Amino acid sequence: MKTMWSVSLQRRHVHSSLRLMKKFKGKTPAEQRWLTRQLKDPYVKASHAQNFRCRSAFKLLEIDDKLRVLQPGHSVVDCGAAPGAWSQVAVQRVNSAGTDSELPRGTVVGIDLLNIPPLDGAHFLSNHDVTDPATHAKLLELLPNNRAHVILSDMAPNASGFRELDHEKLITMCLSLVDLAGKILQPGGSLVCKYWDGIFVHKLQEKLSSVFGSVRTLKPNASRKDSAERYFLARIVNKYRII
Repeated sequence: MKTMWSVSLQRRHVHSSLRLMKKFKGKTPAEQRWLTRQLKDPYVKASHAQNFRCRSAFKLLEIDDKLRVLQPGHSVVDCGAAPGAWSQVAVQRVNSAGTDSELPRGTVVGIDLLNIPPLDGAHFLSNHDVTDPATHAKLLELLPNNRAHVILSDMAPNASGFRELDHEKLITMCLSLVDLAGKILQPGGSLVCKYWDGIFVHKLQEKLSSVFGSVRTLKPNASRKDSAERYFLARIVNKYRII
């Protein structure tokens, strides 16, 4: 004899299977593999449960939990911010929404070529190019004393299908952030930037080492094991400045 509990479980299983079939309908085999991976990913599930905009939030949470990059009162620039998950973490950690009245209130500014949905505690420069001097001018207006404590970057170029080309494009984007750091980071400031492992990494590492006192490589647990994704954390910016 079936219990009410077992009947309920069967109904849930049938309902979940029907929903899964609808999600897969009309999808290519590659899209089905991606969707299957997403549905099984614990970080995707956790991002939904904790109201983060995407799973990448957990990469920054892990980095900051270990290394304390973000502090209440800090000014943070989030490059390639869309859809805004890293900005959500930054808002919490620097108290830019003023949630805790006993802590200093920070500032978070996000920049992206795409539209970024509004977020309490953050200023977004949507449809802006982080390498454009006009964007830099707007950024300086939003930063207290025209300076930031931290630059964050989880940005990446649109995939071309050619791994080495995409790797080189991302390295070039990261190099532009080092130049931005020279313009806006306070002495002692930090840069966290994503890169894909490859033949041009040494070029980026050398540039970072010439500007920062400490450079280390990170691979958060939330980064998929089969991904070439890595992060550089560069700290203690020198007196180097680009005028």
